[in-house]
Amino acid sequence: MIQARSFAPLARRDARVLILGSMPGAESLRRRQYYAHPRNQFWPIMSELVGADPRLPYAQRVVRLLEHRIAVWDVLKQCRRDGSLDSGIARDSEVANDLADFLERHASLRAVFFNGGKSETVFGRQVRARLGVAARGLRYARLPSTSPAHAGMSAAAKLRAWRRIEAYL
Repeated sequence: MIQARSFAPLARRDARVLILGSMPGAESLRRRQYYAHPRNQFWPIMSELVGADPRLPYAQRVVRLLEHRIAVWDVLKQCRRDGSLDSGIARDSEVANDLADFLERHASLRAVFFNGGKSETVFGRQVRARLGVAARGLRYARLPSTSPAHAGMSAAAKLRAWRRIEAYL
């Protein structure tokens, strides 16, 4: 098992949408980039939605997200994990990021979207009860995981589901 630590959030103060993953996978941790695995569908989906083409340098893709008022972070600040799969996260090692503070500082947020079930589950277990007034008017929804491990859904079907965020941009 390795000790994994998440990254700082990608966000501007005027963000309208927050996309929450669980914890970066091994390739993302190695490259210090969100969704760095070449088969992860996050960047191809963001290419379709906001022009953050996977062929662009990472910094330019991030700028595209921020320009479209999309923030990205992870529910977990740290954990112990075997491999890259969410199922490899040791539950007793989960430490959540301070999302209550994040939501307070980003008052323009309108919706929080979970990139898969693990982020939603951990959020419900460790974060939701600590949220303050700023989080009351937010919409919350789980989207299908963009991970290559979630192969039971086609890329086209994932894109259709992820189009839900467009209503909040």
